[in-house]
Amino acid sequence: MQAFTEEHEALRATVRQFLTDQSDEQAVRTQMASDRGFDEAVWKQLAEQVGVAGLIVPEEHGGAGCSHVELGIVAEEMGRALFCAPYLSSAVMATNALLHCATADAQKALLPGIAEGSTRATLAYAETGWDIGDIAMQAQEKDGGHTLDGTKHHVLDGGTAGVILVAARTPGGVGLFRVEGEAAGLSRSPIPELDLTRKLASVSFASTPAQLISEGDATEGLERTLALTLVALASEQVGGAQWCLETAVDYAKSRLQFGRPIGSYQAIKHKCAETLVKVEFAKTAAYHASATAAEALSGDGSWDDVLEAAHMAKSFCSEAYYHAAAENIQIHGGMGFTWEHPAHLYFKRAKSSELLFGDAIHHREALAERLAL
Repeated sequence: MQAFTEEHEALRATVRQFLTDQSDEQAVRTQMASDRGFDEAVWKQLAEQVGVAGLIVPEEHGGAGCSHVELGIVAEEMGRALFCAPYLSSAVMATNALLHCATADAQKALLPGIAEGSTRATLAYAETGWDIGDIAMQAQEKDGGHTLDGTKHHVLDGGTAGVILVAARTPGGVGLFRVEGEAAGLSRSPIPELDLTRKLASVSFASTPAQLISEGDATEGLERTLALTLVALASEQVGGAQWCLETAVDYAKSRLQFGRPIGSYQAIKHKCAETLVKVEFAKTAAYHASATAAEALSGDGSWDDVLEAAHMAKSFCSEAYYHAAAENIQIHGGMGFTWEHPAHLYFKRAKSSELLFGDAIHHREALAERLAL
């Protein structure tokens, strides 16, 4: 399991305190009911004061130049608090797409704004499946530029992002295109959510002008981007699962039935113990994936190892989070099913995160294929 340094724990404490102050349950409920899905002022404050929007952005582009270990810590704390913000879409997914696919000029143009929180970007790639190989959209050359036609689905924060990075095919392979949020022919349709705390949208293009910002075939870069996004999402799932575990245990200690805490009954003990084991396994998978990503990005590790670790982390953490969220509701009994209790918010986030970018079965199959099993 990843060994965290004093600096790592200080980062965790800083982010947790910020989220405790700015993302309590009432704030989450307020933001999830809004059209935008997050508080612009809080996001700006988090970007400026804590610097998490540009955590993995290189220093020459105004970022902190940190690794995916630090990014995983932040993602874990955000998952624990159900923080509503364009973090996974802009600070993780779009940033990695730029770092691994885009030209130096495109990075210089977009990364500073992302780092300071003024630019909110997202990556639109999914159409009929979650794999990069499923991309079918064709970019058309026109008047020295390109246009896009078609629809991308399940775009994180696709309804509000100011810049949309779009993966589409060109004669040279898959390319990465920059599309402005107000571009002609661009339309966005919010997807009815199971999880109200994470906004998804379908984004359609009708002869929409787009700027090609990659050179050659960006398939490998996009695969790395997706793997690193999975690693961050796994850390976020761990944070939510840990909250569910702690909440269930605290309730089991305090809720009295027949004159004794319900946690003293064997059935409840078994639920808590099994959940603890699953959460600890998930932590191991997520922390290992973050460390493996950091090693590969520093040049000391293998990208094959990152891809394998990402598949393992997503499958382990998806199942652990869903189990912890479900058991938390069961331990709370009837109260756990009510709208007033936050348990259902974590249950819905657990289920939506399990399905996002492919469920556990999808990633086990992908891992087996990579290992030729």
